[in-house]
Amino acid sequence: MNANRKRLKQGLVQVYFGRGKGKTTAAIGQGIRATGHGFRVFMIQFMKGNYKYGEIEAISNIPNFELKQFGSPDLIAEPGEFDLEQGKKALDYAKDIIMSDEYDIIILDEVGVAISMNVILVEPVLELIKNKPEKVELILTGGPKMHPKLKEVADLVTEMRMIKHYYSSKGITARYGIEY
Repeated sequence: MNANRKRLKQGLVQVYFGRGKGKTTAAIGQGIRATGHGFRVFMIQFMKGNYKYGEIEAISNIPNFELKQFGSPDLIAEPGEFDLEQGKKALDYAKDIIMSDEYDIIILDEVGVAISMNVILVEPVLELIKNKPEKVELILTGGPKMHPKLKEVADLVTEMRMIKHYYSSKGITARYGIEY
């Protein structure tokens, strides 16, 4: 660890969830802002393995912002053995990254979905939060729901509420460069 690098005075826990659009985008925006101030960011994507989302290419061009994906490249209805293995690997990797104290902001993208689909359990995530270094900020994103225990321990909880969405109102599907 570089002893001269800029550090947060206090790392907190942020949660973004809900039926509305923009959870991952909000987390990435926070990460980009942090890199602009010299902080190091690492994003771990649960359940988004090996798919070239637009953020993958963009983040690869941002100094001090790293990303690693775990999971199937396809959407799943029911988790299988592969998904459970990937969930465990993602959680173990997250623990190593968090405890390394090499990064200032760590984003656990779609961790809420992984928990709600029983790909991982909530208890190890709560342990990560409890044991994280003091100056590490954790940002957790999820789908429509976030486990109540995670909302309880978080310092900031934002629910993205959908008022209107073109998926349902106009029958428009996910668009390249906008949703992925």
